Amino acid sequence: MAGEITTIARPYAEAVFKRAQELGTVDQWSASLNALADIAADPLMAAQIANPNCPRERLRDLIIQIGGESMSAELGNLVRLLAENARLAALPEIALLYEERRVAAQGVRQVLVRSAFPVDADQEQVLATALARRLGAQVELTVEQDPDLIGGVEIHAGDLVIDDSVRGKLKQLSNALQF
Repeated sequence: MAGEITTIARPYAEAVFKRAQELGTVDQWSASLNALADIAADPLMAAQIANPNCPRERLRDLIIQIGGESMSAELGNLVRLLAENARLAALPEIALLYEERRVAAQGVRQVLVRSAFPVDADQEQVLATALARRLGAQVELTVEQDPDLIGGVEIHAGDLVIDDSVRGKLKQLSNALQF
C-alpha cells in the first residue's frame, strides 16, 4: 500500500514543484502542502477521506474551509483536483515527496546535531551519510554535546526536527499522559 500511495502521489508532487519553481514560490508551497497534509492526516479527517460513502465534494469544501483565507487559488485547485480524482488520501505523501524534491533542489543542507554524548569522527560520518540519503542533499554537520538530552540525539535541518533523545521521549510521554 505504501508503494502504491507513493506512485499515486509522485506526479502531483512533481507537477506542484515545477509550478512552484516557475512562480518562485517553492517555500510557500512547502508550508501550504505541509498544512494540507496535517489536515488530511488528522484521524477524524482521514477516517472521512477513507469513507467511500462520504461525498468528495463535501471533503473538498471542508478542507478548503479549514485552510481558510490563507489558501491560495492554486492550492484550492489542487484540493479540487485531488477530491475529483479521489486522491485526498495522498496529500501527506504529496507533501513528503514535494519536500524531498525541494531539499534536493537546494543542494547542501546545514544540519545541527545535538548529542547527549561526544560524537567521534566515524559516528559523524555515518550520521552525515544517513542524513544526506534522508534529505536528498549533501549535508554539513555541526555537532554539539548537550547533556540535558539525557541520551540519544536531536537533529535540526531547517524546518525538519528529528528528536530521538530521551528528554524528547519523556516529553512525548508526559504530553500523552495529560490527555
